[in-house]
This record gives sequence, structure tokens and C-alpha cells, in this order.
Amino acid sequence: MLSNKNPTAPTTVLLIRHGETAWNAEKRLQGHLDIALNAEGERQAALLGAALAAEPIDHIISSDLQRARQTAEAIARVRGAQVGIDPALRERCYGGFEGLLYSEIAVRFPREFAAWQARDVDAELPPGTNQGESFRAFFERVSAAIARHVAAHPGKTLALVAHGGVLECAYRAALGLPLETPRDFKVLNASVNRFVVEEGRLRLLSWGEVSHLQPAVLDDLG
Repeated sequence: MLSNKNPTAPTTVLLIRHGETAWNAEKRLQGHLDIALNAEGERQAALLGAALAAEPIDHIISSDLQRARQTAEAIARVRGAQVGIDPALRERCYGGFEGLLYSEIAVRFPREFAAWQARDVDAELPPGTNQGESFRAFFERVSAAIARHVAAHPGKTLALVAHGGVLECAYRAALGLPLETPRDFKVLNASVNRFVVEEGRLRLLSWGEVSHLQPAVLDDLG
């Protein structure tokens, strides 16, 4: 359970996924590999920053991976704000899966791929450039990181800029979903997902806000 130093002061958390990368577009697994935003991701980040410019955000904190940092910096830039960095907000580490297309993972690591698709939350991942982590270990890391930031800033509004897996963990925590159930909800690039922590509990307010990404589409028609 998330804790809050001052249970009478709700803390608002805007959990934001980074903008698109080339690897997102081709469905290549990134994990801890440090991939930058592509041109579309940079466009998304700029629109996100403009959309949040008037929101009362007290602290902006990002994963240390550059796709998240670039997105956070686009939010901070229009506000004249600073970005705090927290490696605990990184995406799950997928070990030997990282850098591969899903189809390549299935061929190269059939046993581990089957366990991943079956939602075995304690399954070990094959070694790679980085040491993989189970989904349970990842969930515990992310939950602890969010709790730590909430405890440090009771009653404030935090923008945490992270990754799809981090958003999934928060969604499951807020709704009490078992880790073993399939992910039947979308986790969108450059989306804003709003939570509040009240009396130590994480509650979901809104999910998958992406209306801020539409203006450029309309402009292209003109």
C-alpha cells in the first residue's frame, strides 16, 4: 500500500508515458535500453508540454532513460521548471528480450516467451545486456518509487514521467487487479493518467488522456 506522511492532504499524481520512439513504432522491446524519441515522439512531447503548461504541477520527476527525460524536459521547458531524475521509474528490465521484435523473442526464447505471455509473474528472463527482472519484482520497485515520491511531497501535485510498464503497475495497484491477469487496457504514448493518494491509498481519477495530441492533426488539414 502507498503511504502518505500527511493522510489528510491528498497528493495528486500525473503519471505520464514518454512520447513515441522508433522502437515503439516497430514493436521492438526496449526495457532498459536507452532509446531516444523519434520525430513523432518529439511532436507529442511538445504538445504535452503545451497542454500541461497551465496545470498546477509542483514537481516533475522522470525516469533516467532519455525517452522519458526528453518528454519530461518538454513539460518543464514551458514552465521554467526543473526535472528530477529517478532510475527507479525505469521500464521493466527484460534481459535478453531487449532489442528484439516480439516475433524474434518467440523464436529465440520459446520457453521464456511462453511464460511471459502466460503472465507468470515470477518467471525469470534470459540474461542479456542487462539483468532481467520478474514482473513481481518490477511491480514492487515501481510501487515503492511512487510511494517514496508521494511521501516526500504530501498535498502536492507530481508529474511522474515514465514508461508503459510503470503505468500498468500503477493502474493495477489503484484498481486492485491481480498481477496475473492479462493487460486488457491501453497504455498510450504521451498520455496523461491521473491518480490521487488519499489516506495511503492510490486511486485512479482518469486514464489515457491524449486529446492534447489532436491539434497537430487538425493543423495538418489546413
